[in-house]
Amino acid sequence: MNALASPPRPRRVLRGAAAALASSVVVLLAVCQSIVAAPPAAAADIDTGASYILVNRHSGKALDVYNRATTDGAAIVQWSRNDGAWQQWQFVDSGGGYYRLRSRHSGKVLDISGGSTADGANVVQWSDTNAGNQQFRVVDSDSEHIRLINRNSGKTLETWEWSTADGGRISQYTDLGGANQQWRLVKTTGGPPPTYPPPGPVAGDTGVHDPEVAKRPDGTYLLAHTGNNISLKTSTDRTTWRNAGSAFPGGVPWAHAYTNNSNNMWAPDITHVNGRYYLYYSASTFGSNRSAIFLATSTTGASGSWTNQGLVIESRTGDNFNAIDPSMTIDVQGRWWLTFGSFWSGIKQIQLDPATGRRTGSTLTGVAGRGGGAIEAPTLVRHGAYYYLFVSFDHCCQGAASTYRIMVGRSTSVNGPFTDRNGVAMNSGGGTEILAGRGGIHGPGHQTYLDDSDGSILFYHYYADNGASLLGINKLGWDSTGWPFVH
Repeated sequence: MNALASPPRPRRVLRGAAAALASSVVVLLAVCQSIVAAPPAAAADIDTGASYILVNRHSGKALDVYNRATTDGAAIVQWSRNDGAWQQWQFVDSGGGYYRLRSRHSGKVLDISGGSTADGANVVQWSDTNAGNQQFRVVDSDSEHIRLINRNSGKTLETWEWSTADGGRISQYTDLGGANQQWRLVKTTGGPPPTYPPPGPVAGDTGVHDPEVAKRPDGTYLLAHTGNNISLKTSTDRTTWRNAGSAFPGGVPWAHAYTNNSNNMWAPDITHVNGRYYLYYSASTFGSNRSAIFLATSTTGASGSWTNQGLVIESRTGDNFNAIDPSMTIDVQGRWWLTFGSFWSGIKQIQLDPATGRRTGSTLTGVAGRGGGAIEAPTLVRHGAYYYLFVSFDHCCQGAASTYRIMVGRSTSVNGPFTDRNGVAMNSGGGTEILAGRGGIHGPGHQTYLDDSDGSILFYHYYADNGASLLGINKLGWDSTGWPFVH
């Protein structure tokens, strides 16, 4: 989005006889409305389980959280409709015919700033306190439009000064029934927006494939990715990256039985715990499930500092799974789990011994699958009350022809069952899309997740038009029902 609309200005005053006539009509309308108010919209017309786009009758723009903010006090504006989560609102019943309007993007509600009762007061988003300045009555206008009247002030939500511009301010004003005070409710499906934002800014050495990122104790970042001997990069600001050598500059002879003697290692996963880095990584060849996942450890994460700790799990040609693409998770009980897999019968999970980082027991659990179809690159993380399983559907590694896309499901248990937004089990092909190719961004996938000081961060690779594999970084938001979206 561009610059926010200018500060409030006094309303323009009409001059001459036409102005006098217009003023008289406005006064008459106001008096009539004070005597016979329009009836509230029927409660049945508001679906509190749905999300709505609110489109202004005058401007045709949608009610929007400015700059996709998630903070208290962020401005509410109008913007060209794009159906993003920052333009989706849920009506939360406050009783007595009043509702709070909760942003699907931020989880905040519409709020008349400072509890003001003045004409022209700012409308912002704020944490839900169910106060009167956060409650609105839905009142019918004609042609399937409604007005929203604040409980505390009695004023109506409107576009200030009849603006038609992106970024036009939303305010409250005496209810005059003008088109700039009328809104059309467009129910959404609750799914992802039809378009996705571009990757955030990155610079430096950004050619990566299958990225994995850990935050170091000093606040800098360590990135590992597919490459000879596991390629490493570092960053001080999560934007500019520089090459930092490889984990095993002397080669990986212990993995050659799975790679036809190649040193190209795939899909690393790094976790920093108890003062040590744990690196799980894959050895395989394309199209084969003769594969293995190994573990290495380091106290610094620097090139050449890694010690191979041996085989964690392997798969053979007669197995119905593929031991690649590891993701290590520590659950709320302190137990360690490794989730991994690609194609065949899907994504699997085993338990690890925290003392060694190696496999414990023989149980192998299936947590997601597409009946042999294209699914791989799991990332299992906990956020709030749920464990979220991110995976990549469809096909990688075909340059600009790649069709990778990022999907997600969730469960209250680290072991599943995981279901998508529509309740479809991920073991039955379920998954809710959160990122896919668009324009010059091809095949985004093999994602990883980081809880950082400024929120939830999604890393992935994608392909440019020329086929180059590049690092993508976006923030993740969480809607009011706890589902993630990219912004």
